[in-house]
Amino acid sequence: MENTPADSLDDKPATPAKAAVEDKPKNEWKELGVFLVKLALIVFVVRSFIFSPFSIPSESMMPRLLIGDYLFITKWNYGYSKHSLPWSLPLIPGRIFPGTPSRGDVVVFKAPGHNGEDWIKRVVGLPGDSVQVVNGQVILNGKAVPKQKVADLELPITPNFTNCPTLFQSVSAKGDAVCKLPRFRETLPGGKSYDVLDQGLTPQDNTEVYHVPAGHVFLMGDNRDNSTDSRFSQPPEGQGISYVPLENIEGKAVLSFWSTDGSANWFLPWTWFTAARWSRIGEGF
Repeated sequence: MENTPADSLDDKPATPAKAAVEDKPKNEWKELGVFLVKLALIVFVVRSFIFSPFSIPSESMMPRLLIGDYLFITKWNYGYSKHSLPWSLPLIPGRIFPGTPSRGDVVVFKAPGHNGEDWIKRVVGLPGDSVQVVNGQVILNGKAVPKQKVADLELPITPNFTNCPTLFQSVSAKGDAVCKLPRFRETLPGGKSYDVLDQGLTPQDNTEVYHVPAGHVFLMGDNRDNSTDSRFSQPPEGQGISYVPLENIEGKAVLSFWSTDGSANWFLPWTWFTAARWSRIGEGF
């Protein structure tokens, strides 16, 4: 009987090796697009609901704020409305989580009648308050707000500040041109104190009695002779803001994070530091 050799592994046909699966090439432009979209969403959420930066373009809030100051506002203090969102996108109906500012708060808001411009002022009157100015002194609910003379504000003349009346122009101990403006300390009911500037009697230093309606606030600039605020009617009758709806308030000023006197040159990097007003950085409200 003939023996049949036993089958062995070597006798079996070889199984072809699987070809290595190559990774598909990544689409870098697509990944960059996705990253930018995510980044934009994060920025949108942070700026809308947490905090947002602003710069100061005018002198209306001197001495606390100067042209060239940069500050952060927090967005949650008074609730949210469409004005909390960039470009006032109409995604929030009315106000949610509403809150009312305290007297003395410095707030950023959409100025009524001014094409969506962002303004910054101090809250002086709340809903139901009566506000009047008599000879430069604020009368709140029939009582004069204490106003005490303090040391003049001595401000260097720089590219960010050139509007100094001749009467107040002077020279510092170092021989630099400065502006010395009369400064006063106001103290609101509740104890909030802050400095204001008052150069003398002007038409806005004597006003009618304003009765702040429900859902609104009365706002004033600390630079009392150089602030278009709630003492003035909205356009087209005037250039002011009258009573400001609470839903127009975007947030509360909390911290100055940068300040420049305007003398920096982008092409001269060392001037970025010499132009900085270091003593103003980190100031709270």
